[in-house]
Amino acid sequence: MAQGTVQVTHTGTSRWRRRTGEYASLAAALEAAADGDVLTVAPGTYRENLVIRRAVTLRGPEGGAGPVRIAPVDGVPLTVRASATLQDLHVEGQDAAAPALLVEEGTPELLDLRIVTRSAAGIEVRGAARPTVRRCTVDNPAGVGIAVLDGAGGVFEECEVVAAGQSGVSVRGGAHPRLERCRIHHASGAGITVNGEGSGLEGVGCEVYEIKGTGLQIAARATAHLSDSSVHRTSADGITLDTDAVLTLSDCDIHDIPENAVDLRSRSVLTLTRSTVRRFGRNGLSVWDPGTRVDANQCEIHDSTGDYPAVWVSDGATAVLDSCRVHDVPDALFVLDRGSRADVVDCDLSQVRNTAVSVSDGATAQLDDCRIREASTGAWFRDHGSGGTLAGCTIDGVQTGVIVTKGADPTIERCTVTTPAEAGFYVSAEGRGSFVGCRVTGSGGYGFHVMDGCRTTLRGCRTERCARAGYEFADGGSAGEGSGPVVEDCTSDESGVRKAPADSAGATVLTATQTPGLLGNVPVPRTAAAPPPAPTPEPARASTDVLGELDALVGLESVKHEVRTLTNMIEVGRRRQEAGLKAASVRRHLVFTGNPGTGKTTVARLYGEILASLGVLERGHLVEVSRVDLVGEHIGSTAIRTQEAFDRARGGVLFVDEAYALSPEDSGRDFGREAIDTLVKLMEDHRDAVVVIVAGYTAEMERFLTVNPGVASRFSRTISFSDYVPDELLRIVEQQADEHEYRLAEGTGEALRKYFTELPKGPAFGNGRTARQTFESMVERHAGRVAVLADASTDDLTLLYPEDLPELP
Repeated sequence: MAQGTVQVTHTGTSRWRRRTGEYASLAAALEAAADGDVLTVAPGTYRENLVIRRAVTLRGPEGGAGPVRIAPVDGVPLTVRASATLQDLHVEGQDAAAPALLVEEGTPELLDLRIVTRSAAGIEVRGAARPTVRRCTVDNPAGVGIAVLDGAGGVFEECEVVAAGQSGVSVRGGAHPRLERCRIHHASGAGITVNGEGSGLEGVGCEVYEIKGTGLQIAARATAHLSDSSVHRTSADGITLDTDAVLTLSDCDIHDIPENAVDLRSRSVLTLTRSTVRRFGRNGLSVWDPGTRVDANQCEIHDSTGDYPAVWVSDGATAVLDSCRVHDVPDALFVLDRGSRADVVDCDLSQVRNTAVSVSDGATAQLDDCRIREASTGAWFRDHGSGGTLAGCTIDGVQTGVIVTKGADPTIERCTVTTPAEAGFYVSAEGRGSFVGCRVTGSGGYGFHVMDGCRTTLRGCRTERCARAGYEFADGGSAGEGSGPVVEDCTSDESGVRKAPADSAGATVLTATQTPGLLGNVPVPRTAAAPPPAPTPEPARASTDVLGELDALVGLESVKHEVRTLTNMIEVGRRRQEAGLKAASVRRHLVFTGNPGTGKTTVARLYGEILASLGVLERGHLVEVSRVDLVGEHIGSTAIRTQEAFDRARGGVLFVDEAYALSPEDSGRDFGREAIDTLVKLMEDHRDAVVVIVAGYTAEMERFLTVNPGVASRFSRTISFSDYVPDELLRIVEQQADEHEYRLAEGTGEALRKYFTELPKGPAFGNGRTARQTFESMVERHAGRVAVLADASTDDLTLLYPEDLPELP
């Protein structure tokens, strides 16, 4: 039974006054009321399911006498089917299959309502309803905060969703509400979802934050427009658009996002105007797939907290940036894959830790009148099919202004590079490119540095005050169609440049003297010899044989267990695939941690052989590299070296020893970062061709993975190699002695055990390597002892005694 009474009043004619009175229940009062009546509800709890069918006013008492709680045990507590006014009510629902407040018809006004419920939805608006909802609060940890469905609309002003077990606001089925100055937070699904063709949302002055999921999700041909709004502190992406979604953001702020600030896919379109994207963990703008497009005008993207490009355009997508600023990021703009395109006009790209603009895999970028400052590399066109145009751009305070490699062919017009630490323009690895009217001033290296085999064209270029020379051409510049660069009407104030002979064809040609380049002296060209025939690879050993060799290794019991576990998973996955079943995805890349001499390289070699025996790798060979093999002396050469090492390892294992050295704690502009980025991309692009193992000291590798999350995510597991104990070191010496046909005399084994126990285990201790070195020292001492014997017996020649042990350091 209801607690409290209802007073119904009316100020009309006498026939209406007869209905004035008090009622024991809300249902009775509503039954007696007519359009225009006012129902003032006394404080209390009403266990009724109410249906408003007339344009009445239902409100709580004035003066804050106490709350009016509409709280039935099940079903929909309050249903509105008329243009009524509801004010100062508490609505509480308990039915997980029904909303707490359902608006089905009319244009009602809902004012100052508090909905505290565990329902399917706090407020649900459907059909032809168009409510005006002001200053209402929804607390629904079990379901959706506000749902607008099936063609419904309405205006929500100054409303707040304080908790939602699913989406804070859900719009679907062709609905189209407007949100003004609303706050949506502490939702466990998306903050706002708009889904389905014809569905739309307009938001003004709204805030979406503290979301366990995506802040704003637009999908399946839905549209939305937000202005003066913010999205921040989500656990996933800030905003996602998928499958022909359309979103416009004006004067918005997206910040403190751990993943992508904005992610677009599948022909979605985003327009940003005067908006800010900041403090994001992955990409600020992530744009994927053909037909997907983002247009940003007068926007600012800055302060990345991760190791990813601020703007990522791939798989045929398009990005247009006009009058934007991108700064304090690892990389400003990455455009990759054939069909992908970026058009950047009148933009500032600054404080970029790595590359401001990177174009690869056949993509195109056009930059007009842009300014690039304080970056490691201004622009890098990486490979065949990649190109575009840089026109009227300035590049200042970088390591290298523009890099062109591996057949890329951009056009660089009227661009100026000022005070680069290395080259102003660097072309290598058969890169091409046309440089017209470009200028380099104050280079710490060369103005233009063009390596062997690069068919680059320079016309009307100028260099000034370049420390090494204005122009450096490995082939020598020419005006013809040779394999080297074509240089016309270029000038320099450097003595290293000379004019070609007067009878040269065409315009004035400048060539550089053959001075040592950044990689040392240019080699003399030689006639290419026919390559030797490739050796026939040895057939892979059976996995049982390789595992037998692994088991024969001294110690390493936990390592053997980890390798067998991985092998079993891969083998069972292969068998399941053969049987037509789904196989669990097993990432084969590994991290090895431990001190030197603990068997990491040996286990890596055996692991490659095991994978080859299972058909996972083509050859299973091991390619061992370290920092010196991957990191070059200047921008551009590191990526080339890393690519070459990766290519050598195709079909096998790339073992990167002391991988932490690629990311020193005081890295600054260290080129190791470039090796890491190149390796991660190669691992992603060729995930089945090479298994990568990174190895090093335990503490250093933990730091390396912590500061490089993009690397850590590529590896399935870490295998720790423990130091050998004295008994295991003794066994290694015994194995060495047996292999080389020596024997340990009586008492020598115990002497060795004592020796290894007392041996200092400082930084110089080499574990298995120390055991082998100890055996070699014993053999040397044995030789000195036996050499003086005139007639040595077999025992003399084979037995090692305690006195053959080296002195303890």
